[in-house]
Amino acid sequence: MAETIVMPRQGNSVESCVLLKWRVKEGDTVEPKTIVADVETDKASFEVEAGHTGTVLKLLRNEGDDVPVMVPIAYVGQAGEAIPASAALSSGTTSAAPHESILAPTPRPPTAASPLSTGGAGPSSPRARLLAASQGVDISGLAGTGPGGRVIERDVRAVLAASAPATPAAIEASLQSGLKRPVQGSGLGGRVLVADLVSAPAAGAASVSVSASGDFPGVKTETKIKGIRKLIADRMAESLATTAQFTLNASALAVRLQELRARFKASDASLGLQGITIGDLIVFATARTLGRFPFLNAHKVGDTLIEFESVHIGVACDTPKGLMVPVVRNADILTLKQISDETKRLAEACRSSKILPDELTGSTFSVSNVGAFGIESFTPVLNIPEVAILGVGGISLKPVQKGTEVVFLPSVGLSLTINHMVVDGAPAAKFLQELGKAIAEVDLLLAQ
Repeated sequence: MAETIVMPRQGNSVESCVLLKWRVKEGDTVEPKTIVADVETDKASFEVEAGHTGTVLKLLRNEGDDVPVMVPIAYVGQAGEAIPASAALSSGTTSAAPHESILAPTPRPPTAASPLSTGGAGPSSPRARLLAASQGVDISGLAGTGPGGRVIERDVRAVLAASAPATPAAIEASLQSGLKRPVQGSGLGGRVLVADLVSAPAAGAASVSVSASGDFPGVKTETKIKGIRKLIADRMAESLATTAQFTLNASALAVRLQELRARFKASDASLGLQGITIGDLIVFATARTLGRFPFLNAHKVGDTLIEFESVHIGVACDTPKGLMVPVVRNADILTLKQISDETKRLAEACRSSKILPDELTGSTFSVSNVGAFGIESFTPVLNIPEVAILGVGGISLKPVQKGTEVVFLPSVGLSLTINHMVVDGAPAAKFLQELGKAIAEVDLLLAQ
């Protein structure tokens, strides 16, 4: 009997994977440990093993397909052995449409007669419900593409992609009042406004076609945005479209940071402190300070603010595949060395594509450090559903008044972006002020 190779579940939060590349072709002989394909989630890349001994009888998916987890992607068996009738497809090099029609229905975008609204009681995944609730999407009648017709996150995103974006105020009003959102609004570029919720048209929404690059002179390069890069783009756009982002900029004295970094670097190698960086010290100070500001260590889900007791800090990491944000869990109770070791382990796992999906989820607050590039301040984008993110800039000399004199001291730039829908400026400024003090006196903080 032919054995099935399925798209493996890469962590509890992963619902689908992009099939990047087949390593085998039909007719090849494989062993259980033979790598048959490279796949990619919205976080990292992985290799899929055959899991069986035999001949590759059929490849069911094309390179580039976004495949739900636990769905068959290939069959392995004895040469010439029959495969299930449902897998009687054309070869894996043909279009994806036949594959999707048999193995996983393509998400159906809403028509102009199906406006967006809250709701949904059918089978759906937690991530799909979370996204739908935050965007005011009715999933009760949505055809799911997950196992057993389950509505998964990709289905909700298909609905959103086929509809015009809405202003944060319109989303909030829709969630609170139950008013339906039209597919097309009266705002700029068809953006849905609060006023559109009252007079949502039942039909007749105009469609906008986007042309290709056209006949522009000179050499041009066109690169399809896909995989992690596309998911990063979608997530950034969603973050800006669904939150009211407000950034406060400040600086903190970095004298103690530089002194401690120099001491750690010159310390005995057996202590294991030489690798501790200024970034590690700032993450340590941030984790300790957040304990007194729980409203920043939180998620906004719909109209609910969820505050967390433990601090799980996402540390932005630049990789060849794009931005990843691995999570240092329970950072508020870890020692400085533990934070440093864990941050380095996670960063290396990201760069080598060996990070586990569950190590990239569950953060309650994020830190993005671009100080090494000489950036003094910037506007970090919220890692939704988090309500705050800290941007760390470089260290530069700044004038500081001491008595009647002005001296220049090293200072590190800090940029705090908050979701102004749930966090006010004054309390956020107080946090930034306290964090600045903790960084300036980080040597004392280590003794507490």
